[in-house]
Amino acid sequence: MSDCYVLVHGAWHTGDLMAPVAQAIRAKGHTVHCPTLAGNRPGDDRATIGLSDAAQSLIDYLDDHNLTDVRLFGHSYGGMVISKAADVLPHRLKRLIYGNAFVPLNGECLNDMVPAHYKELFDAVAAGNNNAVMLPFPIWREVFINDADAALAQSAFEQLNLQPYNTFTEAISLSLEISAMAVGKSYLNCQQDSALPAHQWHPCLSSRLGLFRLVECPGSHETLFTNPGLLAEKIIEAGRD
Repeated sequence: MSDCYVLVHGAWHTGDLMAPVAQAIRAKGHTVHCPTLAGNRPGDDRATIGLSDAAQSLIDYLDDHNLTDVRLFGHSYGGMVISKAADVLPHRLKRLIYGNAFVPLNGECLNDMVPAHYKELFDAVAAGNNNAVMLPFPIWREVFINDADAALAQSAFEQLNLQPYNTFTEAISLSLEISAMAVGKSYLNCQQDSALPAHQWHPCLSSRLGLFRLVECPGSHETLFTNPGLLAEKIIEAGRD
């Protein structure tokens, strides 16, 4: 049976970077879409675009393509975006899949869920970069893609793009907390992800989903680069009926 998956990238990424994962899911007979969110497209105004703009771009994509029974996967910051899409378009969704992703409560922004040292870093970078942020390579290499060799870490980093800081600071508005949403929910936890402190992804953020399916696998925050085939397998496991 063919299912429909929409893969939503994280901060600094694009939909194109999900292509190896999407290819492996398609090889199992499923349909996969990989949109690039507003704020991460060439020419986007990174000084002004915020979370609501990014979420609206996903909502528009689902509507424009008339997608239904969607298994909606969000990686990292993408968890913020799929949460808003689920609030607006629950009739189009079959299941939400949070992949080492942020799970917000109503009124929270992404920065509310990160350690203080990240917020201080982002504030400083954004202040000197027209309200856009980028990870310094040493942080990327050591805690985001810690399961890659140096060459892969560098080549992956070179594919990232500036992130509008308003996507981190704008609070989400939800009519229902995610735990109260009727849609099925899964949390996919890559176990060597050290981008946040130990246990922050799971169980701290995953527990906000209410009733959910837990799927785990080895890998870093950027398993989409280091082992896309395994990530695809686990997304299917998380999304299946």
